[in-house]
Amino acid sequence: MKKVLGSKNRPRISVFRSNKEIYVQIIDDVSGKTLVSSSSKEKEFYKNKKNKTELSYEVGKLLGYRAKKLNLKKLVFDKGKYLYHGRVKSLAEGIREVGLEF
Repeated sequence: MKKVLGSKNRPRISVFRSNKEIYVQIIDDVSGKTLVSSSSKEKEFYKNKKNKTELSYEVGKLLGYRAKKLNLKKLVFDKGKYLYHGRVKSLAEGIREVGLEF
């Protein structure tokens, strides 16, 4: 299994998906610090009655907007053990819609 590592120029997007929620963060692996994070447990998502795939898309868009504020444009996508399908794919599409590349 190949490990995905980010750098200062291309930080890593790390995804964790549970049965109910999805968590995503942008990590600089050189310094070992989380730059930006977002999850479906944030307060603004509790108002929306959406299914998990639509919610993942919104989480991706929110993360994208937060990353743009830090002038991050190119990233590396680390889906971990999850298939690029369903909620993980929807999350990636939300991040791409904001204008980030990976």
